[in-house]
Amino acid sequence: MAQRRTARRDAPAVHRSADGRAELHPDPEREHGWLLTVEGVPQSYVDLADPTYLDFEYMRMMGDVVDCLGDGRAPLDVVHIGGGACTLARYVAATRPGSRQLVLEPDAALINLVREHLPLRSVRGLRVRITDGRAGLAALPDACDDLVILDAFADTAIPRELICLEFCHDVRRVLRPAGVYLLNMADGNRLEFARRVTATVRRIFPHTVLLAEPGVMRGRRFGNLVLAASAAAPGPRPLPGHRGPVRLLRRRRPPATERGHLDPRTAQNPLRTPLAVRTPSFVGHLIKACIGTGNPCMAWRPRVRRFSTSRSRS
Repeated sequence: MAQRRTARRDAPAVHRSADGRAELHPDPEREHGWLLTVEGVPQSYVDLADPTYLDFEYMRMMGDVVDCLGDGRAPLDVVHIGGGACTLARYVAATRPGSRQLVLEPDAALINLVREHLPLRSVRGLRVRITDGRAGLAALPDACDDLVILDAFADTAIPRELICLEFCHDVRRVLRPAGVYLLNMADGNRLEFARRVTATVRRIFPHTVLLAEPGVMRGRRFGNLVLAASAAAPGPRPLPGHRGPVRLLRRRRPPATERGHLDPRTAQNPLRTPLAVRTPSFVGHLIKACIGTGNPCMAWRPRVRRFSTSRSRS
């Protein structure tokens, strides 16, 4: 008990940004782990000793998508809209050496906090630009990136200007023909917001895959959903044989109404999917096989441990 108390007294203190909105909390279970919160809401988790460690469930889903692009090893040109602690940027730099990445983040105080305590200079090929996502993306040339990642929140919600049809057009302009648009969103009961966002994205990117934890996907609880979309199919990639238990669920196809309509009562329901795979180990193959199907595909993921700010060292 005495050793535990001594370890807690010697633990790094919580660091705060200049405006007091952002804080960095040390992880009591991982020596080099840090949790970034903004106004008390967890935003990013970084392990400085292991950038491939992704603590948040939704971040692992996004990492799955990144791992499935191309041959899984070639460098990528990536734009991150919303920086936080640059968790996914660090992951890409570690798993895809030689990648060129640009982070667009409007919160200068947050970035200064991250630069001071979670150094970014060691992340090769990474640049950070202090600007909002809409203006920053508009300044980029055509067909210059392989991957655009949207992970930006204001007061726990994605800014409206980043989920409109015009912004999706701009994302498509910046991406190369086989590029992928990857976004993180949060929703709960009935998933009305997620349905609208998915329908809007599918008007520009017809090939999509949606990843979420079972309770979230069913609309039973609030949580994160990750949507990956592409304008061009990467080619047929059938699911390989698997001896484990896999359940394929067939559901009634929605009425053939206009895609992208904002009224969930009359629009094609992008979450009423023809295929769902329950086996988590299949997620990687699922992304490869279904991102080019032209139909929305849903993958369910299991619940995992989440880092809690209540477990602080004091």
